[in-house]
Amino acid sequence: MIQDKLIPVNLEQEMKKSFIAYAMAVIVDRALPDVRDGLKPVHRRILYDMSEELGMTPDKPTRKSARVVGDVLGKFHPHGDSSVYDAMVRLAQPFNIRYPLIEGQGNFGSVDGDGAAAMRYTEARLQKLTMHLLDGIDKDTVDFYPNFDETLQQPSVLPARFPNLLVNGSSGIAVGMATNIPPHNLTEVINGVICMIDNPECTIDDLMQHIKGPDFPTGGLIMGRSGIRAAYHTGHGRITVRAKTNVEEMGGNRSRIIVTEIPYQVNKSVLVKKIADLVHEKKIEGISDIRDESNDRQGMRIVIELKRDVQPQVVLNMLYKHTPMQENFGANMLALVDGKPQVLNLREMIYYYLEHQKDVVTRRTRFELNKAQNRAHILEGLLKALDHIDEIVAIIRASKDTNTARDALMLRFEFSEKQAQAILDMRLARLTGLERERLQEEYEELERTIERLTAILGDEHLLMDVIKTEISEIRDKFGDERRSELTIAEDDIDIEDLIQEENMVVTLTHEGYVKRVSSSVYRAQHRGGRGVSGMNVKETDYTTQMFVVSTHQEIMFFTNMGRVYSLKCYQIPEAGRQARGTAIINLLHIVSGEKVSTMLPMPKETEEEHNLVMATRNGMIKKTALEEFRNLRKNGLIAIALREGDELIGVRLSNGDDEMLVSTRKGKCIRFNERHVRNVGRNSIGVRSMRIAEGDEVIDIAAVEPETTVLAITTKGYGKRTDPEEYREQGRGGMGVKAMQLTDKTGDLAALMFVHEDEDILLITDDGTIIRARAADVRLCGRSTQGVRIMRLAEGSTVVGVCRAEKEEETAEEELVEGTEVTETTETVEATEKTETETPAEGTPET
Repeated sequence: MIQDKLIPVNLEQEMKKSFIAYAMAVIVDRALPDVRDGLKPVHRRILYDMSEELGMTPDKPTRKSARVVGDVLGKFHPHGDSSVYDAMVRLAQPFNIRYPLIEGQGNFGSVDGDGAAAMRYTEARLQKLTMHLLDGIDKDTVDFYPNFDETLQQPSVLPARFPNLLVNGSSGIAVGMATNIPPHNLTEVINGVICMIDNPECTIDDLMQHIKGPDFPTGGLIMGRSGIRAAYHTGHGRITVRAKTNVEEMGGNRSRIIVTEIPYQVNKSVLVKKIADLVHEKKIEGISDIRDESNDRQGMRIVIELKRDVQPQVVLNMLYKHTPMQENFGANMLALVDGKPQVLNLREMIYYYLEHQKDVVTRRTRFELNKAQNRAHILEGLLKALDHIDEIVAIIRASKDTNTARDALMLRFEFSEKQAQAILDMRLARLTGLERERLQEEYEELERTIERLTAILGDEHLLMDVIKTEISEIRDKFGDERRSELTIAEDDIDIEDLIQEENMVVTLTHEGYVKRVSSSVYRAQHRGGRGVSGMNVKETDYTTQMFVVSTHQEIMFFTNMGRVYSLKCYQIPEAGRQARGTAIINLLHIVSGEKVSTMLPMPKETEEEHNLVMATRNGMIKKTALEEFRNLRKNGLIAIALREGDELIGVRLSNGDDEMLVSTRKGKCIRFNERHVRNVGRNSIGVRSMRIAEGDEVIDIAAVEPETTVLAITTKGYGKRTDPEEYREQGRGGMGVKAMQLTDKTGDLAALMFVHEDEDILLITDDGTIIRARAADVRLCGRSTQGVRIMRLAEGSTVVGVCRAEKEEETAEEELVEGTEVTETTETVEATEKTETETPAEGTPET
């Protein structure tokens, strides 16, 4: 008997057949989302049951989660209760889902990895946005199929009136394949859908003008667009996401790193523990304390305190390398298309979604048209009956039963069976004149509706307009701002094309804060004015450097320790005129004790060769070819070797035959040709530029320019222009000549430079005030004179920086700027100070 029941099979074929069946079941019925609604079967069943079976809509009170789980298990999903509850919890977690589909009440877990409370403790209901996933499901918009015991019907897909697959993304592991689709911003995605509606032949690049990139619920910084571009074009891409941080000063040369956003799906408590373990193992040094100060009201805040003189950027780089503060999101755009797994690019995902929407709206329109036509047919019978009401009443009274009356009406007036039944069911109240008017209005309205619905079914353009209008309403109601910030990565070579080229004023403060401001902000004033506030700075800080440069130009940053770094102008954060700016330590990898002493725009590559001439505070000078600085590393390069106690104070560009003017704080200067300084490498010290007296120091170096005059400005706002010929050329290494007659009234020399008459000059004081004046307004005086007042300073303030700028056209309104007090005209100032401006120095003749 047993032998008769044995069926011989080929083991290899049986294994193959069984495994394929298992694999397809996992792929289709469990792990992969449908391209049309972006949902897996368990999520679809939960949402459908909550809406249609339990009525847990947003306008109803929340109900126990256990009720939902039990109902879904008993009706649609015959698996473990944890599979349903876990899926339900995820749909309610704002740190996992960009736009949560379920509103949870109670403990639904946290970004620290805490699990949700048991289903008997939590409650839930649908979100308002979720209703647009189910909108029209009762209008024959989608197909239904039997549940597991064939007692109920369940939808094979939801109508999904917004593209949920892109908006909320999806992840899952099937057999031999996996999907990992990132979430996106609702507004951007719907704009992309509208772009394809308006232009069905649009390319992926066209769509990327609207859909900029993923938008993760936890925010973070997306580094570069190359990974996004690969994902959108091929379906596969590696997207780098960093934690969002800022650096705060603590005083005593200490600072702290504040983490406010972390990469998607990173466990916050695990991240904090990982950092603490690395500090304990001494793999990351410089951290003195780490704590989590996050709370519900202020959001995420992880504080990482650093030790004295530790550079935050160095620590950040180690954290990005060794901890989940930087993670790679491997995008794999795999979804079910007609029940088959398929890797999709961005255009294909939107195309299949639109095809689904065309089917949904077509079926809905056909359903509404049939309903309207059926109702119009009934109204036609009722209106006709009212015209013959006496005869109809007589027929009904003469009939022995309902069937006889119905047949008699159909025979006499050619009513359909439905019309005849409706007449028999009509209430006597409908016989009034007012009710007849209402029936007529309803009929006319139905006629217009039928005409509109028929037109939609007959014209695809009208159909697409309906989709466009309805999806635009969802965008306007539920759209929000992007959370994940798209930043520039080093491997993006086309970023410069996206930056508008314009002139910017770049400023640097004594304490190392840098910013860029549009050059149009600073308007010209007459000499003697008080200027406009250029920056709100602390009492201990003041602006030291300023120049005008294009957004596309590269800027070299030379530090007092002889190193050089590089940034594009657009990489410096733009700020308002009175803003303090960004700490340079957040932009450059400078080391402890290092401070930027000179900013210098890098000239564009030409056939002409350039040199960099560098001067130190103790009187050394060095010349090196600019080509040695073309490819600056992220960590900087050595620009000059310095002796102990010396600092780099100035760097100038030269063409190989320029004449240099080196000036000191006490008003001495020397002029010599750069041919006297031979070219050397980056690691050399250089040679002596001039001999300086005890207590004096070099403050500036300038290159002689044709058709210019020498501008000298003192710390107390006095200045003059002098013919360069008065500064005779000497040999390198001499004592120099007197550049200006300095007194207690004028103060020390603040700057010595060459200017054109058609230029403006910008003077900066240590309290952050800036004045823009015409260079031509500064009086032309002899070399040994005191000059005239250029700027009226506030009590106790001094001039700390001077720079050149292009001449600005002056309008009548700009002649007196708000806040400027011009109490003396140019002629008045010159008249009152004439006796002292041209008074030569007393004492011994010049050296």
